[in-house]
Amino acid sequence: MFLISRKATAALAVVLTGAAFLYLDTPSLIAKPAVPLDGPVSTRVSVVPLSFDRDDATLTKFGKLTYRGGLNIFARSRHFGGYSAMALDASGTTLLALSDAGSWMRATLGYDGLRLTGLSDVMLGPILDEDGKPVRSGGRQDSEDMALLSGDTTQGTALVSFERDHRIMRYPFTPERFGPPDGAVPLPKAARGMRSNMGLEALATIEAGRMKGTIVALPERLKDRNGNLIGWLIGGPSPGTITIRRLGGFDFTGAAGLPDGGLLLLERRFRYSEGVKMRIRRIAASDLRPGKLIGGEVLLEASDIMNIDNMEAIAVHRAHGGETVLTVMSDDNFSALQRSLIMQFTLP
Repeated sequence: MFLISRKATAALAVVLTGAAFLYLDTPSLIAKPAVPLDGPVSTRVSVVPLSFDRDDATLTKFGKLTYRGGLNIFARSRHFGGYSAMALDASGTTLLALSDAGSWMRATLGYDGLRLTGLSDVMLGPILDEDGKPVRSGGRQDSEDMALLSGDTTQGTALVSFERDHRIMRYPFTPERFGPPDGAVPLPKAARGMRSNMGLEALATIEAGRMKGTIVALPERLKDRNGNLIGWLIGGPSPGTITIRRLGGFDFTGAAGLPDGGLLLLERRFRYSEGVKMRIRRIAASDLRPGKLIGGEVLLEASDIMNIDNMEAIAVHRAHGGETVLTVMSDDNFSALQRSLIMQFTLP
């Protein structure tokens, strides 16, 4: 047995992460299911607890957030994986996630006090297209984010954003079905400028304050002439285009509304030379308006020296003690070199 230094561990992580992205389209490493599920099925999962710092599991303070625990998740189903969108119920115990391979997952989160310990009652099922059948076209399966409009994560209605075939659809769902959709949200004309694989990556609804009822839709990387990132406020009292300062070459991967009417942004940067990075940024409710260059507050920024992967989904709930809990989840792209991770932090 030998010990690997922190620097060597980081270098190895960069190599493996780079390889994962480099071979993203290599059939021998990708097991994305070619045929969707016909209906809901249960599956068993195994978990491995994660510290956020690979070297010191006792550390909990990272940036302005406190780490509450995390899991590396393995499942026996080839339909498990690719999770880019996520929602939690108000108690933080029922998870609903969407895969970019046209399926949904519902699970119960287990806790030991504040610490996340496992997933149980895991169900998988197909996302239904407008014809009431499972979405089969790869160009229409690529769900990237979701926002609850009504109900909870067991039964209700959600907005779902898709890229490649760019659209935002309204999906009613029950414990056994997700869809078919019963309507679409009209997109701004500027959305025509989105590239195929850099479409509507982040979606949230504002649930409080003066902008209550507004939909926030953000492409992964649609830049203005100054290199900042463009998104849209749809509906609500002040619809229009918003511009968010692009910091350090990061792109959007997810968004979630905060209880105070603000917004959380999940961001990612990937370079072959440095691996993958993640960032969580908070936008104040007062800054969410057209015509303003929005900066926000960086709550956490981490490279893959820490225990991260391709972090794409984010959700928010209030814990019993009143803390605001952030849950983030990774999209493993159905790659043997990437992981499905779920982690939780609390805001100060």
